[in-house]
Amino acid sequence: MAQPQVITPHSPIEDAQAFALGTAMAALGVTMLTHLGLITGQTAGLAVLVSYLTGWSFGPVFFVLNLPFYWLGWTRLGLRFVVKSLICVTLLSVMTEIFPLLIVFESLDPILGTLLIGAVIGLGLIAIFRHGGSLGGVGVLGLVIQDRTGFRAGYVQLIFDACLFVAAFLVMPTRLVIYSLAGAVVANLIIATNHRADRYTGR
Repeated sequence: MAQPQVITPHSPIEDAQAFALGTAMAALGVTMLTHLGLITGQTAGLAVLVSYLTGWSFGPVFFVLNLPFYWLGWTRLGLRFVVKSLICVTLLSVMTEIFPLLIVFESLDPILGTLLIGAVIGLGLIAIFRHGGSLGGVGVLGLVIQDRTGFRAGYVQLIFDACLFVAAFLVMPTRLVIYSLAGAVVANLIIATNHRADRYTGR
């Protein structure tokens, strides 16, 4: 008879390393994304779109947009999740303000950039998810709606992204929105393929 698997929780140092790496990768993706004038999905995509329309920096907009979701996260997933998510959102908000000062793209092909953006954001999110954190936002809302109504959280996120990209089509060049969609697909495919409970069980 097979022995039950013993799962060793991540240490605070391991969490810190993962959050630093994950948010840095996501920040690099956002830096490339805004350089090309693209958007992404979820709350980060809304923050990017708002920053384009208002001229405000992505970091502060992203941080403020996430504030209402911390309460929802606390009621649905607990204080530990909220604290980890707050750390990750804060790190990403700060890094996206600093990275453009340190990284300058003289030339970035939009097709290659789209693929790289999706890849680094997807991998960054996996690092964050596997250590019990998140970048907040619509995913938390989806879980709350699922608990209360039975309507699946994934569908909530899909509806939000559909509305976001429809709005983007109204205010952005069609070509850039199509590139943005492709990048979001790459990120979601990477997450769907590599972040699975049957293949990764550590916390």
